[in-house]
Amino acid sequence: MFNLVENISTNIAGKQKKKNQIILTHTSRDVEEYLMSLKYRMNGKFNRVPHYVVSKDGTVIKLLKDESYSNYFQETDINRNSIIVCLENLGWLEKVPLKDYYTNWIGNIYKGVPYEKKWRDYFIWDPYTEVQLSTTAELCLGVIKEHKMNKQCVGHNTQIDNIEKVGGIVSHSNFNKTYTDVSPAFNFEKFVKHIKDEQFV
Repeated sequence: MFNLVENISTNIAGKQKKKNQIILTHTSRDVEEYLMSLKYRMNGKFNRVPHYVVSKDGTVIKLLKDESYSNYFQETDINRNSIIVCLENLGWLEKVPLKDYYTNWIGNIYKGVPYEKKWRDYFIWDPYTEVQLSTTAELCLGVIKEHKMNKQCVGHNTQIDNIEKVGGIVSHSNFNKTYTDVSPAFNFEKFVKHIKDEQFV
């Protein structure tokens, strides 16, 4: 069982009990900076808030009740029908010349071993952690059971037409080829196995 921290936001756009899709996204920055941006952006009125954030250490931060939704996406129907699970991850990285570290688009520093794969015009990615992968699977499975969703998982990050009509677990990158979350560093094969076997580390 994962560690759950509740920090419920009041910045919601509405409520809808029926949910049919979980959308995986990532923070594109470290988790502390991400949570601070949600709290203080637009004088605390920013309402592009996910339901859950999964940190690299496997902690789950619940920001919205499942029946609530924010304006996370531009399309209201997607917001109403989905639960957003946002993973802590810096996203794509660039090597800093003459240095032993990498940075992302806002200057967050990554000093570990990156994941390397050419995808959507980028080559270097911040890895997701094993405990983060397992915790995300456990969280998603709980949400699926709670809301009687389809247990299927789109096990890749390529664009799919009409993805909003697909039930179960999808990623932000399935909606549009310009999105890079979740990235190729996400181990879809292992994630799908966690979901299928209902076994978590």
